[in-house]
Amino acid sequence: MKVTCLSKGSGFHFPPCHILDVSGFRILLDCPLDLSALTIFSPVSPSPKMEEEEQTYDFAVNNCLDMRKRQKILKSLICAQPWYKTPNNLHLWDPSSIDLVLISSTMGMLALPFLTQTKGFSAKIYATEATTRLGQLMMEDLVLMHNEFQHFYGSDSGSPQWMSWEELELLSPALRQVALGKDGTELGGWMPLYRSTDVEDCVKKVQTLKYAEEAWYNGTLLIKAFSSGLEIGSCNWTINSPKRNVAYISGSKFHPVHAMEFDYHALRGNDLILYSDFSSEGVLTNDEHYNNFPASTTYNSSTPRDCSTDNDDRILKECLLRNDESLEEREKVAFICSCAVDSVKAGGSVIIPLNQLGIVLQLLEQIPVYLESSAMKVPIYVISSVAAELLAFTNIIPEWLCKERQEKLFSGEPLFSHPELMKGEKLYVFPDVNSPELFWQEPCIIFSPHWSLRLGPVVHLLRRWRGDENSLLVLEDGLDTDMALLPFKPLAMKVLQCSFLSGIRLQKTQPLLEILRPKVVLFPEDLREQINISSSHSFPVLYYAENETLDVPKSRGNVDLEIASNLATQLSWRKLDHDDDMDIARLGGQLFIDGGKHQVLSGNKVSDKPLLHWGFPDVEKLLAALSKMGVKGSVEECMSDDAESGSDGIVHIHEPSKALIEVRATRTVISARDERLASLIFEAIGTLTDGI
Repeated sequence: MKVTCLSKGSGFHFPPCHILDVSGFRILLDCPLDLSALTIFSPVSPSPKMEEEEQTYDFAVNNCLDMRKRQKILKSLICAQPWYKTPNNLHLWDPSSIDLVLISSTMGMLALPFLTQTKGFSAKIYATEATTRLGQLMMEDLVLMHNEFQHFYGSDSGSPQWMSWEELELLSPALRQVALGKDGTELGGWMPLYRSTDVEDCVKKVQTLKYAEEAWYNGTLLIKAFSSGLEIGSCNWTINSPKRNVAYISGSKFHPVHAMEFDYHALRGNDLILYSDFSSEGVLTNDEHYNNFPASTTYNSSTPRDCSTDNDDRILKECLLRNDESLEEREKVAFICSCAVDSVKAGGSVIIPLNQLGIVLQLLEQIPVYLESSAMKVPIYVISSVAAELLAFTNIIPEWLCKERQEKLFSGEPLFSHPELMKGEKLYVFPDVNSPELFWQEPCIIFSPHWSLRLGPVVHLLRRWRGDENSLLVLEDGLDTDMALLPFKPLAMKVLQCSFLSGIRLQKTQPLLEILRPKVVLFPEDLREQINISSSHSFPVLYYAENETLDVPKSRGNVDLEIASNLATQLSWRKLDHDDDMDIARLGGQLFIDGGKHQVLSGNKVSDKPLLHWGFPDVEKLLAALSKMGVKGSVEECMSDDAESGSDGIVHIHEPSKALIEVRATRTVISARDERLASLIFEAIGTLTDGI
């Protein structure tokens, strides 16, 4: 088995990407886009509807054709139609060599159309129903937002000018690092965005799975998806093969507010765990909220497995469920709501271009409550080309929601409150800022993409209110704020940047792994110094690094084989002369692999000639046997380098044609141009050795 980490990603918006080779199959784990890299591009000019109300735009985008001004802009941002950054080195892999693609989240799906439209790609793609639908909506929205650039710059033809070395050298060091990567090797990962037809074709090729539904690939790999708790529909994977059972842990949350909880039970007892949650990288040391949390918890690996359930439950309650992350998340949501109400009280408007669906759903429920408690009637707008479909879909996917939401379904209540808010004219949904039905009422609160601040309605909204010191912009962590806000400066409006947990806290990693009890854990090298996996753990840990291939030792030496009863009764066992503990028999039949099981059934009759020989033929007897067949030769004695192996021999064949037979302690080699003569020699050797 081999594992190659193509990219460790950067949190929720850009999940990790891996290539896994197991049981002769190549699996791609997630296929994301690094949309944070869009910040190196300049947004396009404002829409006609909002241009009249906008303050003077100081950033000279419309004068890009002026060379001196263009060079100035290039030193800050790229004034061109954006390309999109795929995981590093993914483009170097032959798409036709990939057998299987597993998608863990909506963000892990955004680069998939690049693969599915590639010549030679024929891999089977699996994702949950919820992830597939949400991912489709997100990709369709991305294509529509990108169309603004196409209308402004025209269609791309070939490699863009900004990718030339002359143009790249004009960029600031910060932008050049985003474009080329730290080591300057990532330029090949940039791609022009796919089209809406590519998205449609891509989604048709995805086989959707329900929760814990079994899917067999090629009758050998058993694939299952279990909730990771990160988002609605997000999952971790188990891959059961004849030689090794693998669990893949992506970004996961123990305490999601809306999504189904992280199902760790389904990941127990696997041979190997590929731990791929990088989301907590670099956040451990300054986290005061967890100062009293044990960084290392020892699990008694000598406890018998049939007595471990009580211990598992105790550790889970004491370690994994302590300091509920959902409480912390709710506190942050409450703070955003409070800041939003303060802004509208002062006469400002609020822009919320957040990308995490779970956070957006919480804010849509909580902000109206805060407004009502403050006796304020402020409209809430959701402006997105897919907003109506997305909000409708969240009310029909109970399978991937928490128990509290599922109970609402059984009691006949809507899963979320936004349908009631829309009926009560507190929430308004529009496809874009130019919708004829949209009449602005200010102050207001607007949810709108894109979180990179380069695409979609948020660009126009920022240009509208950037000079209002009472207005508020809410951003997610994971974005270079200075670079993202550069085209909107000078900026008077307030900016609130929030960080939401998008994975397992490092303090909980070791207790989780101890409870899961794998035989081997593959752990990120980048997290080695941040978490001390104690030496008392019951499993070996192998560390993997980005852009390196890790060979994983075999965990199972043998594979179970079922033999048809009529064949088993015909087996004639023989004991090997040099091994008293091993018997050998010849088996004729047809091998079938189905459902991960290897079976030998009756098939065509095979030749009775021996297929395997063992033993050390005596050269004098061999020469005599050949002489009876009309083959003449002579023996050349030689001493072996190994004194214990005795004398080796070389037989020179003179008639009917020349040949050479080298008899060694561990092998016998026949060298002859005449195939008939070689067959005679092989037959003669067979009479002097054992075989089946």
